[in-house]
Amino acid sequence: MTTISLCMIVRNEAVNLPGCLASVADLMDEVVILDTGSTDDTTAIAAEAGARIYSHVWQDDFAAARNAALAKVTQDWVLVLDADETLTPAGRQLIQSLRQSSIIQGHDLNRLLVITLLRHEIGAKQSPYTQVSRLFRHHPALQFTRPYHETIDDSAEALMAQHSQWQVAQLATVAINHTGYQADPIAVQAKFERAQRCLERQLTAHPDDTYTANKLGALYGQQGDWLKGVQLLQQALANAPEPPDAITRSELHYHLGLGYRQLGQFEAASEHYQRSFALPIPDLLKLEAHINLGSLLKGQNDLTAALEQFQTAAQIDPNSAIAHYNLGVTYRALGQLPAAVAAYETAIACDPTYADAHLNLGSALFKLGRLSASKAAFEQAIQLYQQTEPAAAQRLRQKLQGLGLRLD
Repeated sequence: MTTISLCMIVRNEAVNLPGCLASVADLMDEVVILDTGSTDDTTAIAAEAGARIYSHVWQDDFAAARNAALAKVTQDWVLVLDADETLTPAGRQLIQSLRQSSIIQGHDLNRLLVITLLRHEIGAKQSPYTQVSRLFRHHPALQFTRPYHETIDDSAEALMAQHSQWQVAQLATVAINHTGYQADPIAVQAKFERAQRCLERQLTAHPDDTYTANKLGALYGQQGDWLKGVQLLQQALANAPEPPDAITRSELHYHLGLGYRQLGQFEAASEHYQRSFALPIPDLLKLEAHINLGSLLKGQNDLTAALEQFQTAAQIDPNSAIAHYNLGVTYRALGQLPAAVAAYETAIACDPTYADAHLNLGSALFKLGRLSASKAAFEQAIQLYQQTEPAAAQRLRQKLQGLGLRLD
């Protein structure tokens, strides 16, 4: 039987850690936790769960901390999680197969080096799915590199180049849920500042590092400087001494699509979105490019082409509320109100808290003369807006009263 270690680095994760550990309950042969300076109950929670706990002085370098934790692992395979991540049922099933089977995802376990996992970035405004190398053989040559957006990929590629028997498998369904997108603006800004500091330091030391240039260019864009971001992304795409892997190439094109759209260069944006999802990567990683291209086309009033993109997105991820919502918006613009209603209702089924979907559903139902159902949808929208945008709730209430629609 294959044995597996859970390997984590933590700091002040008393809120998230119990859920993370519960998601891997009964699957791990050991739990190794490296604490980088917690002042809450993190270490007590870890100890109660039976973890081996080690202390580490934080050096502004995630790879260094990961490797310090990895050095304490003793089992055959390693699963790396953060405290704000949990295994999905599909992830648990994969771990159970790894423990008991000799064939994993069609690969001979004896030749398997890494299993890449899809991660759902819950609450992320962009890129709701990512691929991460978080499940791998405990091998001395596998080490994390890069101080931020750390990964074992470089060491895995080097090992595979030396020894051709090693293989990489890929789980096509989501194995990890990640909830670490803070709403607190101060926490977000601190995270951005740390990321920029680490990535700029890494790129200065390794100017040909396409992976880091991709992440840093996207970060500049997130902070509002898309001109600087696009310049860096284009430089990375044009000057990479080695062709980047398909995932990094796809991200470069996707980020360039975002940047050119923000700069008003819509033809270039469209081209990069299409180049992004044309690459051989998992369909879930193409989701946001299809949605963004659809939104761009809709803004240019190319509704038929936009509809095609949103339909593709909904097929890729039937649980994507935003894909179904955009389908509804496009159907409504095409004058297909019954189809719009169905799409809005599906979006709400995926995310009952989607206030805009309730609002648009109410409008479509109102135009169809279904006043009772329309009133209920509007009331739900107001209730949801009241929780997050009270001013928007009040404006909607006043507008509906002006239309003569009496609300409770």
